[in-house]
Amino acid sequence: MLAGNARVEDRSRGVASQQARVDWVDYGKGFCIVFVVMMHSTLGVEAALGQEGWLHYLVAFAKPFRMPDFFLISGLFLARVIDRDWHSYLDRKVVHFAYFYLLWFAIQFAFKAPGIIAEQGLRAGVELFFLSLIEPFGTLWFIYLLPIFFVVTKLARNVPPLLIWVAAAALEIAPIETGWILVDEFASRFVYFYTGYVLARPIFAFAANAQRFPVAAIAALGGWAIFNGVLVFSGKADLPFVSLALGLLGVGAVVSLCALLAKGDRVAALRYCGRNSLVIYLAFFLPMAVSRTLFIKSGVIPDIGTIALLVTIAGVAGPLVLYWAVRGTRLRFLFERPERFRLSAKPAAPVMQPAE
Repeated sequence: MLAGNARVEDRSRGVASQQARVDWVDYGKGFCIVFVVMMHSTLGVEAALGQEGWLHYLVAFAKPFRMPDFFLISGLFLARVIDRDWHSYLDRKVVHFAYFYLLWFAIQFAFKAPGIIAEQGLRAGVELFFLSLIEPFGTLWFIYLLPIFFVVTKLARNVPPLLIWVAAAALEIAPIETGWILVDEFASRFVYFYTGYVLARPIFAFAANAQRFPVAAIAALGGWAIFNGVLVFSGKADLPFVSLALGLLGVGAVVSLCALLAKGDRVAALRYCGRNSLVIYLAFFLPMAVSRTLFIKSGVIPDIGTIALLVTIAGVAGPLVLYWAVRGTRLRFLFERPERFRLSAKPAAPVMQPAE
């Protein structure tokens, strides 16, 4: 999702037929970021009200494939850059995300620190601040973990891919539960990222086939939805082997669905969200929290599911509004990395690198 702007990167190929591929990737990123915001919004509303709403079932249904799809998409274009020199590779794949993590960690912490200090004391706040430099803070764990995936994959690029994939699958199946986000999420997610990297061509071919045979793709999606739903709501989705299978099948379903949507550009707003997925991911916490508080305290809308849906919309739209507002201003550094935060070998004129 956030591994860079697939739309921009793809221009270098100069092949017109790649455009459909880029479109479905943008749809996939948009699909995933909306479901991520929906998950946080729904669980936050339900925790505040002590009840579940109707949107909870959609969030539960999406759990097996929501993050696997994000990581798989992040690995799709890695083969094109993995052989670059370490200097440029680290700049694009590590420093880029480190900049946004540190910036938005500081912003999130500034909003949350007063409450933490009031409840737990100043020492707890200080300890949390420094701990968050090695243990991802809040919703930002994805962009903290992604550079680690990039580095590990480059270091292991000469190791037989099957060996790496089997090891990654074994970590997911284990499962690993240490209580440390980095360790647990690495074990759970690396197999999907690596699958996107090593199987990029078959995945693109699969998307093309879904567009070529839409009736068959829709029928397969129907069968998958039933299968996924049965396992999720029977409580078996998190079992060893089952979770990996559902993750991979769910990724295939999302790829197929997004390929179908991209064929006729059915939902352009979703594609736009995908192209700006990092913008949404970085900033959704604030409009989500504010809208949740307003809707709950106002009491205007009694239905929990509807509140969660409206909070989700606010969480997606809010960051985009902020992005539009700061473009071309001194605050554009919120979503564009300044040149001075690049690993530049020589002085250059000020340049801003987009978050996507």
